[in-house]
Amino acid sequence: MPDNYLDTIVSLTAIMVEETARLEAPGRHGDFAEMAAAKIKLVAELETEAAARERTGDNWLTALSEEARENLKAAVQDLRLAAEANARVLARQIDLSTEMMAAVAAEARRVTGSRSSIYGARGRVARSDAAAPISVNASL
Repeated sequence: MPDNYLDTIVSLTAIMVEETARLEAPGRHGDFAEMAAAKIKLVAELETEAAARERTGDNWLTALSEEARENLKAAVQDLRLAAEANARVLARQIDLSTEMMAAVAAEARRVTGSRSSIYGARGRVARSDAAAPISVNASL
């Protein structure tokens, strides 16, 4: 087994553990996009390597020494645990964001009323029951 395959698994695990820790910590962190891009790149590398080995019929797992097999097994187990924790935290963050947007929209409807006014080209005012538009400035 090439060392880079194991290194990729270990790197992906480390990024997931770090992302999970940052998401659980209070405060804002601005580099989640870079972490997500790194995770996507590493997963693509793993998938490419696995697909290449599958195509060639390379039975590399049986050719591994017992120590290498145990190292790989431990790395995959660590990756699984990190991915589970990461998925839980990300799901919670998405739910919190959804709830926050719903609360902001409800407050906007409460403050502005559920009706909005649209001014036409001829000076007419048309009333609509649509909610007031909401936008989020993600750079704050």
